[in-house]
Amino acid sequence: MAETLQENSIVSLEVLRLGEMGAFLNGGTGNTNDDILLHKNQQTNPVNVGDSVTVFLYHDPAGRLTASMNLPKIKVGQIGYTPVINTTRFGAFVDVGTERGIFMPFAEMKGRPKEGEYVWVKLYEDKSHRLAVSMEVEDEMRRASKAATDAKVGDWVEGAIYNMTDQGAYLMTRERWIAFLHRSEFTRPILIGQMIKGRITYLREDGRINISLRPTKENAMQDDCDKIIAFLVERKGKIPYGDKTAPAVIKTKFGLSKAAFKRAMGHLMKEKKVRQEDGWTYLIPSAETDEEKENIEMS
Repeated sequence: MAETLQENSIVSLEVLRLGEMGAFLNGGTGNTNDDILLHKNQQTNPVNVGDSVTVFLYHDPAGRLTASMNLPKIKVGQIGYTPVINTTRFGAFVDVGTERGIFMPFAEMKGRPKEGEYVWVKLYEDKSHRLAVSMEVEDEMRRASKAATDAKVGDWVEGAIYNMTDQGAYLMTRERWIAFLHRSEFTRPILIGQMIKGRITYLREDGRINISLRPTKENAMQDDCDKIIAFLVERKGKIPYGDKTAPAVIKTKFGLSKAAFKRAMGHLMKEKKVRQEDGWTYLIPSAETDEEKENIEMS
């Protein structure tokens, strides 16, 4: 029996005796020096001599095999969204609720998650019956997911990325819907494990949804208009940029594509909030708020 007791495993052991520090569990050798301490601080409920208790085994700082009744929050074969608590040359440790982190070897990683980041993982037993975790969770995600029958195009959902392919990213939403974000819809770098919000753009026949990080064109244009107006106010109501300005300059100054800039400018001119002349754009006074007028006058 002694050979089967090892760290990062869950076993049921008999309580042999009680002491000041806690309970001592049967180490299986008949030698009291091999009995395993279940410290009072690691007991989730009182134990008595003769009880059989299910515990998680780990090594204490002195290298002794120690027991805890704090078991993983997820069962073997299940998935969870957990934080990385430490990284090493060989992999990383993640927090699944046990007294010590559970090891995730490099071979089971997707990307290189850093300490403090959250990732989707599956808890499993390795060949030596020790607990380990893997980021290979596609099958488990599929089984745990629900068809997005209540989803509506235009609604916003939130979820964490669990897989990344050449085509895009997959995430599980809070509603347990599987959502796909195509790479063409990325507006910023996306990482495995990252929590993101996206707008539903398509309801798929397989019960999944497609999402976008971009706002609707109407909202996006309004944001672009606000950005141009703010820039004009900052520059005393006039800027040397217009429809004929080079796309690279527009991107650098406004963070907008040339097409988005022209759409916003056209909207602002139609509403008589700006005018263009000789390559310059001017803020029309009637479009200014009292605060904006004051800012321009003070400038």
